[in-house]
Amino acid sequence: MTAPFSNSAPATGDMPVVRLKPKANARAVRHGFPWVYANELVTDRRTKAIVPGTLAQLLDDARNPMGLVAVNPKSKIIARMIDPNPDAVIDEAWFEGRLTKALALRSRLFPDPFYRLVHAEADGLPGVVIDRFDDIFVIQPNAAWAEHLLEPLSAALRSVTGARTILKNATGRTRALEGLDDTSDVLHGALPDAPVVVPMNGARYLADLTGGQKTGLFYDQRPNHAFAANLARDARVLDVFCHVGGFSLACLAHGATSAVGVDGSAPALALAEQGAAAMGVEDRFATRKGDAFEVLADLRAEGAEFDLVICDPPAFAPGKPALEAGLRAYERVARMAAPLVAENGILGLCSCSHAADLSAFRTASVRGIGRAGRRASLIYMGFAGPDHPQLPQLAESGYLKSIFFQL
Repeated sequence: MTAPFSNSAPATGDMPVVRLKPKANARAVRHGFPWVYANELVTDRRTKAIVPGTLAQLLDDARNPMGLVAVNPKSKIIARMIDPNPDAVIDEAWFEGRLTKALALRSRLFPDPFYRLVHAEADGLPGVVIDRFDDIFVIQPNAAWAEHLLEPLSAALRSVTGARTILKNATGRTRALEGLDDTSDVLHGALPDAPVVVPMNGARYLADLTGGQKTGLFYDQRPNHAFAANLARDARVLDVFCHVGGFSLACLAHGATSAVGVDGSAPALALAEQGAAAMGVEDRFATRKGDAFEVLADLRAEGAEFDLVICDPPAFAPGKPALEAGLRAYERVARMAAPLVAENGILGLCSCSHAADLSAFRTASVRGIGRAGRRASLIYMGFAGPDHPQLPQLAESGYLKSIFFQL
């Protein structure tokens, strides 16, 4: 068998070939859908024996070439489209082409080098996430093919960006589904010896690139942070599930009189406090560590009131099996947060669960607000920023929803 990342031979030679079943939706793949599920592929003995991450040529049921895919027989997503050209060679030069295109877009969007450089399928690198922190880059190779090809990917990243440091973050949830380990590493350069300061929306955030959540900072909320910040002048702000102070620090930078950040992570709150200090607004910022639902209940018992409340919880519905329970959790967040909002104040609710679409999330949120005895007007719906582009054919790429109500 060929090496997992070798694709220099044609389909008639050493490269594996996989084939769609007659009832598989070949048209969707031809029109840009990037995945083939296990029940859509002919899985004979040879296919089952393919090493996870191996590149193969995909044929339709009539044996017509459809493109080059990465195969993982252990995953429900058994094949990921890598290149519609079945004879493409996936080497350092190929990665340079994809990264150059991604960099050109971000350079047009942002004046400062702090953004998501690669957003997986939407940037033509399935399962790959790369976040940029100036000259430090954090790669999440969440698919087996990318794990096998980290060396040419890292080399291409250095060539295209001049990266000083490249870190591998192996904490992604989908790595386990791909049969990958959770061992992070330094691919180039040296580990940063302190959190990285990230300027965004007038605030200064501290990102822990080695011990923090995901890659250290959530760039996806940038436009929604900005919307909240525009409402924040002279406002009392409550930021629930605040991580390193995403909404609260942006609001303080735009004139909030006070902000309270709530999170269950002491290290994240410490970084939020350091960010407030770096901005010179520490006297207007307070934190409360604890379970968010318990803190919301305590605040209500204390008679607390805020002009702007934002809740940005983790994914309560990371997959379809968790959808019903996740929607109940989102409803509960809305029901417990709404009583803390002053009359004519603003409530912002967020979901990063791709299984809960916008309609379902909005319905759960409105139900929770209603059960709290409040009436709401929807004033804003936001999504991830443009450095997190969506692949139109892949609904999962539009995972982030942010909705704001006046109560």
